Amino acid sequence: MVAREASESAQCLCPSLASLNAKDVLRRKHKRKSRQHQRFMARKTLLQEYGLRNTPPEPGSSPGTEAASSVRQRPRAESGGAQGSRKPTPRESAGPLPSKCVAIDCEMVGTGPRGRVSELARCSVVSYHGEVLYDKYIQPEMPIVDYRTRWSGITRQHMRKAIPFQVAQKEILKLLKGKVLVGHALHNDFQALKYIHPRGQTRDTTYVPSLLSQPSLHARTRVSLKDLALQLLHKKIQVGQHGHSSVEDAVTAMELYRLVEVQWEQQEASSLQPHPEDREPDSSTDMEQYMEDQYWPEDLAQGTSRGTGEAPGRTE
Repeated sequence: MVAREASESAQCLCPSLASLNAKDVLRRKHKRKSRQHQRFMARKTLLQEYGLRNTPPEPGSSPGTEAASSVRQRPRAESGGAQGSRKPTPRESAGPLPSKCVAIDCEMVGTGPRGRVSELARCSVVSYHGEVLYDKYIQPEMPIVDYRTRWSGITRQHMRKAIPFQVAQKEILKLLKGKVLVGHALHNDFQALKYIHPRGQTRDTTYVPSLLSQPSLHARTRVSLKDLALQLLHKKIQVGQHGHSSVEDAVTAMELYRLVEVQWEQQEASSLQPHPEDREPDSSTDMEQYMEDQYWPEDLAQGTSRGTGEAPGRTE
């Protein structure tokens, strides 16, 4: 009797336990789905903020209005916070790309009478980041009289592996084509290369002191690269008894350019903007004024009119 009652009570409890287990399972599933939904909505909101996902179109709206609304909404989403907004850096707004900017330095030896003629004996070109793009010894067109080793660092041994000037000139000019060229006292390098680079693409670091507005530096007309490197970059160059290194000088010139790059490129951009007074005059207006009597030379007018009282160009 007792066993039957126990079995009956157990049967009565089983449905209630089963229903409780089923409710727990459903509740867990619902929680998992809600968590997934929350993560999905968070990702969706993030994508919409960065403009990578458009909001779903409203009922009755056309695809064209949806695209227009997404275009209108994207700037607001990007400019909503400090992290989303991004102003262009000075390099993006003005100035050459790093791949379009190189620095050059040349070393010369003496040829001609008493070695007073300077000819190219070494040329180095470095990239915006100071990587060596070109560094070769070059045989001058005339015999070397003075190696100027104290300054140039060139010796007789270097000339054993030198290449002809004509070959080097073609290689160097090909490398410089279309580039913004940085260097110190570039007129000396251009003279040795027998070449003139476009003025708008030339950055001579002798003008760096004026860009920095430091009167102590431009008290003299020209400041040496060595002094600029010491005072502005806090580095020593051209030391020792082995002469200058054209690679070191080119790298230093590029470092000086990068020091004032923003000011320099802004100045260059403003100087390239056309001014109203620089516009070309109207040629038709010039011709009308030129045909008036007052613009003809008096002696020519008297010689051609011959007392007829008519201005030249008016006779029929």
